[in-house]
Amino acid sequence: MSSGRVRRRTVIGALPVAVASAAVLGAGGCTSSASTTRSWRFFTSQQAAVVTAATARIAPGPADDPAEAGHPGAREADVTGYIDTMLGALGALDSAAPPVFAGGPWSNRHTSGPDLMARFMPLDPVARIAWRKRLTAWQGQYRNGIATLNRLAGGDYTKAPATVQDKILAGSAASSFTALLFEHTIEGLYAAPEYGGNQGLAGWKEIGFPGDIQPRGYTPDEVSRSDGPDPVNNTGVVAEVLKLLGAP
Repeated sequence: MSSGRVRRRTVIGALPVAVASAAVLGAGGCTSSASTTRSWRFFTSQQAAVVTAATARIAPGPADDPAEAGHPGAREADVTGYIDTMLGALGALDSAAPPVFAGGPWSNRHTSGPDLMARFMPLDPVARIAWRKRLTAWQGQYRNGIATLNRLAGGDYTKAPATVQDKILAGSAASSFTALLFEHTIEGLYAAPEYGGNQGLAGWKEIGFPGDIQPRGYTPDEVSRSDGPDPVNNTGVVAEVLKLLGAP
């Protein structure tokens, strides 16, 4: 679904294109941005502050860029809470239903009753082993990546000017961590809020997505209308692609 609007991103244009999409996981209950008084599952307060600052450069909101007034970013969606919940799920993998895969078949966003998405699914033994390996690796990448951002900023990434933060994220020394952080920032913005991000449906509202509306579903008319055609500039490249596809 297209938003019909291309948002300006400070760092995204300098990031590698090949960023693999990972499965999202987490749990509800994260409702605010990074704070020294907040209780974190995995991050220390300083680590959370660095992640908040870095994700806000990847997906800036009105507090990070005046041009984004009225358009929520990573801070507003609580992307840091999403990432912290995800990394903290390692300690819950042995529980009956760890916060990895949300249940369903629907939430209560557009219907009455309980939020069935908030009921997480049990993992079989093989899936539990796989997620333990994945989360352990991500935890190490975040510890090392945050330390790298602080080092490149002269001690504390959060205190560096925005232009310096951008340069660090786009530089080769932090490129692998930036790619991972970019991936998780997008997940935290647009995943179902049961996973800890997209608070207040900030990401969905920004792109005009109503979210899951089961059990009603979409009518044929709604599907056909969607949000309108995507705006495409009629450049020479577009013309060649359309010709290749057999368009008149």
